[in-house]
Amino acid sequence: MSTPVWEQYMAPSLRVLSDGQIHRGREIVEAAADLLGLTAEQRQVMIPSGKEQYRNRGTWALSYLSRAEAIERPTRGHYQITETGRKLLIAHPDGITEKHLHALYGERGTPRARRRLSQNSTPTEAPFEIEEATALDPDEQIAAGIARITSDVVDQLLIRIMGREPVFFEQAVLDLLLAMGYGGAEGSATRTQLSNDGGIDGIIDQDALGLSRIYVQAKRYSADSVIGRPAIQAFVGALAGQQANQGVFITTSRFSADATMYAAQVPARVVLIDGDRLTRLMIRYGVGVQVKRTIKIVEIDEDFFE
Repeated sequence: MSTPVWEQYMAPSLRVLSDGQIHRGREIVEAAADLLGLTAEQRQVMIPSGKEQYRNRGTWALSYLSRAEAIERPTRGHYQITETGRKLLIAHPDGITEKHLHALYGERGTPRARRRLSQNSTPTEAPFEIEEATALDPDEQIAAGIARITSDVVDQLLIRIMGREPVFFEQAVLDLLLAMGYGGAEGSATRTQLSNDGGIDGIIDQDALGLSRIYVQAKRYSADSVIGRPAIQAFVGALAGQQANQGVFITTSRFSADATMYAAQVPARVVLIDGDRLTRLMIRYGVGVQVKRTIKIVEIDEDFFE
């Protein structure tokens, strides 16, 4: 069963409001979801911002209905159907889309905008325009765009890492762990010598005295390579040789299921980070990347209008 898109919440929302009473926004969204037959699983789907997807889509449906003057907001967070909304529901009881709003109000936008134009006044804001129909609400469109950009940067990071010498990768891994907060306020990170390192590529001291240490192994392999259990066993052996109980194995490739299972079972705390997680952590903590542009997203300050 497919998840209803935000447009599909408009008709059910108007049906909830058809009793003429004033309802809270959250109440309308929940009732509309019930009318749409959303399952418990569908209500648990989250969008990247951490909000439930169905509530986000329902809220955007109310926003568009309000812009089209199909509903009005007498008080903060509360809605009531208008005569325009009743006519809209009668005309399209089985579903309302942006195109229906566009056809109802014509090319110039909302009734309010049309009244301004009919009075030969100059509108101070752009009239309501219908965007290309999409299954995603505006928040989800932003998240999807960011996800596509991030995916592209992930690929580029791996290409750049593979194009540099192994010692560069080892240092980049240590820089990442420090950026993540490992090493503490006075800790440090040390890259071991190229030879005779005993299977350890780096050491992070969690405190100034080095009483707590994290041992790191960084292996740069092609993306289609798979690191199996023997490599993890060798790393665990290297940890034992250092009398260490915690280590991080980081690679540009991926781990086999057997290797992952083995790492979870050994007494020492061993964390495995594959290429995809590595690059996403680099993006999150600003290692090897920089902010290209900051976009400010605004919303109405309800307290200002109280």
